[in-house]
Amino acid sequence: MKELLNSKYFKFGIVAVLYILWVIWIGNYWLLLGLPIVFDIYVSKKVNWAFWKKRNGKNSTVIEWLDALIFAVIAVTLINIFLFQNYRIPTPSMEKTLLVGDHLAVSKVAYGPRMPNTPIAFPFTQHTMPFTGGRGKSWSNLVHWKYKRLPGFGHVKNNDIVVFNFPAGDTVCLEMQTVSYYEILRERVEMLTADDIRANRPLRSKDEYQALAREMVWNEYTVIYRPVDRRDNYVKRCVGVPGDSILIKGGELFVNGQPNEVYSTQQTSYYVRTNGTRINPKAFERMGVAKSDQSLMLSGTVYRLPLTKSNAELISGFANVTGVEADYRRPGEYSPAVFPHDQQYRWNEDNFGPLWIPKKGTTVKLDMTNISLYSSIIDIYEENDLVIADSLIYINGEPADSYTFKMDYYWMMGDNRHDSADSRFWGFVPEDHIVGRPVVVWLSIDKEAQGLKKIRFNRFFKGAMR
Repeated sequence: MKELLNSKYFKFGIVAVLYILWVIWIGNYWLLLGLPIVFDIYVSKKVNWAFWKKRNGKNSTVIEWLDALIFAVIAVTLINIFLFQNYRIPTPSMEKTLLVGDHLAVSKVAYGPRMPNTPIAFPFTQHTMPFTGGRGKSWSNLVHWKYKRLPGFGHVKNNDIVVFNFPAGDTVCLEMQTVSYYEILRERVEMLTADDIRANRPLRSKDEYQALAREMVWNEYTVIYRPVDRRDNYVKRCVGVPGDSILIKGGELFVNGQPNEVYSTQQTSYYVRTNGTRINPKAFERMGVAKSDQSLMLSGTVYRLPLTKSNAELISGFANVTGVEADYRRPGEYSPAVFPHDQQYRWNEDNFGPLWIPKKGTTVKLDMTNISLYSSIIDIYEENDLVIADSLIYINGEPADSYTFKMDYYWMMGDNRHDSADSRFWGFVPEDHIVGRPVVVWLSIDKEAQGLKKIRFNRFFKGAMR
């Protein structure tokens, strides 16, 4: 038995079977041409494929370390592409479901791993080279593969927690990467419009303001494009899948006309009024309200706090608390920051929709009343040339009054409803942006704590996140 296990033909057979299964999974049968290389590595040994080290004889310690490093980089890269990858939660958009400082193991096989769009890249970087001050690009455009997703264990379902690439992260101002390029552009349009109003100048067209704003931004910042797999990673809850209709009414989410499940960890911002005395910091600590979230208004008697439903009920019973009220915006109050950034849709983050989520193969009628809902899909995500001129819509140079979607789309929202940049602000998430599903928290660090208290041991190996 021992001789069989050590046989070069047995080793080749095992590796060859695994390699063939991998080729079938990928679906590129040209890769079968790699079988002779596998045979040579294990049996014939004509070529020294690990050319950096001697095949016979002793290698130096440096070479041995280099060999181990190369093997580790290749192995971890393949694991990251096809199986699992680590992500750290940087913002509170999913609290208290996921906490700032949680490290997640994200399954790529849950929905099927994507083949990388940009396979030539510096290992273990998303889009920026280390030690370059955020300006050094870590990938090459020399090779660019089209979107392809391998078969996985399932599909994105309602209320799954999903990791995905930020859809509005295709264009980035390097000097201000924390703010979306499109948000910066909208702010410039608003500024230019306000300047004309103040100076009593004639107002220009929307296209003119956008052209001026774009010129200002490109002169002020270094603007770059990022392919899909090099855009920032976000994690949110998928509350709407292709074909669903979503509606937010007074802060309550409805999907296909039915109230969506409210999770015990879901947070809303509340105004908490006191009798003039401050709430004991120990009480905030017991409720898990971070110090950075303990916002005290100028009057000194009102807090604005992100709270779960149970924490809101708990704090309302404090002796020095005189009132607790959710911070919901009024219906019909237009928010320019909210998708689709069109005054025809007077929506805000608490009163939004109804909105239908596009499904692959479905055709919609297009006109000037709804083109703002689908313009990013048509022009950016599905790479058509969209032009609107004289109230007419042109797609790839032809007049269009309908459009058939090439991909499925999803609607993502953070569980921390009033502190989450999500689909309410930048719209639909295309299927080619889906990365995977978190399956376990393997490490959690509390940046506000000291010493060993920084490590949240109670969150280790917390799984089955819903």
